[in-house]
Amino acid sequence: MERKVKYDYTFKIECLKLIIEQDHSCESVSAQKGVHESIIRKWLRFYNAYGSDGLLPRKNQDYSIDFKLKVLKTITEQHLSLHQAYVKFNIPTRSIIAKWQRDFTNFGVEGLTQKPKGRPKSMDNFNRKKRKSDKPLTREEELL
Repeated sequence: MERKVKYDYTFKIECLKLIIEQDHSCESVSAQKGVHESIIRKWLRFYNAYGSDGLLPRKNQDYSIDFKLKVLKTITEQHLSLHQAYVKFNIPTRSIIAKWQRDFTNFGVEGLTQKPKGRPKSMDNFNRKKRKSDKPLTREEELL
């Protein structure tokens, strides 16, 4: 099952062709196509870095702890901004890296481990209380 995307691949290419081939500005394409300028700039960054493959829709991806540490280490060593980092490592949004940074500073390496997704399955072992019967208690049960 494919992920639903807001802007399809052909629309993205069409917008970028206006910028690259016809020398339109991002602002004019934004006004013409009704897409926010920052989104067009993001598409342009990925297109310049990865070509037309950078515009393809992405599936939800699970990143390993080693990859997350590599990204965070590269950011600190090379003094990269979040914009530069998410384009360099082909990560869909900068908020993913910001969350990794927050988790790493708060919890260390353990903060980068994958958390279980979905609703917890705590209801499987749920035992209901036994209903009291309508029978009157015996003398022994009353004393207990």
